[in-house]
Amino acid sequence: MSNELEAFLEYITVTKALSKKSVEAYKSDLLFFEQRLQKPLIELDTMALFSALEVYENKRTLNRKLSSVNAFFDFCYKSQFKEEKTKLRLSKIPKLLPKFLSYEAIQKGLFLIDRSAWIGLRDYALILFLYASGARISEALELSRNDIEGEWLHIRHAKGDKERIVPLAEVALEAIDTYLRESGFEKDYVWCNYRGGKLSRISAYKITQKYLGVSPHVLRHSYATSLIRGGADLRVVQELLGHASLLTTQIYTHIQKQDLKDTVAVYHPIAQEHI
Repeated sequence: MSNELEAFLEYITVTKALSKKSVEAYKSDLLFFEQRLQKPLIELDTMALFSALEVYENKRTLNRKLSSVNAFFDFCYKSQFKEEKTKLRLSKIPKLLPKFLSYEAIQKGLFLIDRSAWIGLRDYALILFLYASGARISEALELSRNDIEGEWLHIRHAKGDKERIVPLAEVALEAIDTYLRESGFEKDYVWCNYRGGKLSRISAYKITQKYLGVSPHVLRHSYATSLIRGGADLRVVQELLGHASLLTTQIYTHIQKQDLKDTVAVYHPIAQEHI
């Protein structure tokens, strides 16, 4: 290991106070180059670095290693180990459309739930709630009974400590009321496990996986997708989801564009023509 690399690892460990896992990840990424090319990393040029990466096809893996190199070179420049500032360009990764379920698919999953016992009523209410509110699972699990104010949901434990209020469909409210009444638990929080304790994240995951085959977060995507397809304004969806930036919400416009493309392909006569 070169002296510069040792200095960088000490910097991110002591000064930056990164976690042990993060430090090990940087060390692994950067040692890869020195060991493969048998030279100190600071002496390697761009062509040598990219040639070493030819063994990797996954662009996300490539970008992670390149990001580590950029962090190392930035440290070397600021520490005056390098006279010139070097920054490698990362690979472009196509944006993946978020996975979502149609309302029909969610209904089929709900139909599978046995609601003769309160546990089934809870599972039914939780799935409906997640789809009707677009709440993150972390927000849902912190929900207290007082956070449901008439037809409105007050999300107090939002990401970034930004509270928001969203309307909640009557069918979801009725399902929650039925579940709480039949459970018999007098707890402040809404979602309980079978012993009356607070429902855990892994238990919530098992519920949505059992009936829908997806994680709870897919229901948040499904909520947003349903709104966009229905014609909702993007800024309104941003507010309902609690996104800090509109850029985060814009991923859903790709779904809307695909819908428009599919509609033209099916219904416009010229789309069926071949030259």
